[in-house]
Amino acid sequence: MTAIFVEVTATRGSAPRDAGTAMKVTPDAIAGTIGGGALEHQAIAHARQMLAESRCEDSQTLPLGPGLGQCCGGAVSLRYTTTPRPLDAATPLPLPDVQSDVPLWLWGAGHVGRAVVAACPPRAFEITWIDSARDRFPDRVPPHVTVTPAADMPRLAAHAPRDAHHLIFTYSHDIDLALCAALLNRGAASVGLIGSDTKKSRFSRRLRAMGLDPSGITCPIGDKSLGKLPAQIAHGALIALIARTQTKVSA
Repeated sequence: MTAIFVEVTATRGSAPRDAGTAMKVTPDAIAGTIGGGALEHQAIAHARQMLAESRCEDSQTLPLGPGLGQCCGGAVSLRYTTTPRPLDAATPLPLPDVQSDVPLWLWGAGHVGRAVVAACPPRAFEITWIDSARDRFPDRVPPHVTVTPAADMPRLAAHAPRDAHHLIFTYSHDIDLALCAALLNRGAASVGLIGSDTKKSRFSRRLRAMGLDPSGITCPIGDKSLGKLPAQIAHGALIALIARTQTKVSA
């Protein structure tokens, strides 16, 4: 037994992926994604424990609440099996080959962060890519991307360039919220946040309670009509950013 397939069998309320989504987990690699940051991290750990114990089947229903450091308010049912499940495969979508010196800071080196780096035209932005540890990044990173490990990401955000655009998709809603607060205090060209309408509403309440105006945060990022795959979220977010920055450059 060399792999466990983790499949979303049902969702309730706001959830990062739909039923039928699956990922493959081996002792040292994953393919596909069920999304959700902490949700996926816990599912991977459980699958690898099953591999270590030679268990072939299991199921879980996980609430997407404080226990996972998330605020979506829904729940996801997962099936763990050795039976192969189909994995998502998004067709790459074209982006305009634009050129600018606009700084773009990416917070999080998970599936969506990697999809943004892979899809972004190399001359479109000067990218700074941040996560909490060096081993969270892929081994190979394009030369136009500066990798920046930061154990305290919100502290770094408090010193980010005020003319930078930001896209936030870390593994923790608590870190996402702290980054939003730090960037609103600091000032930024724009702030985009991955999430659901529920996450947007809860973050807005919490930021207002801190005395901050959340209206400058775009959440969810991407284009819902494209889908929930990382590549689709990345495409929608980049199209919006390119349109925004190129309009400013041309004006």
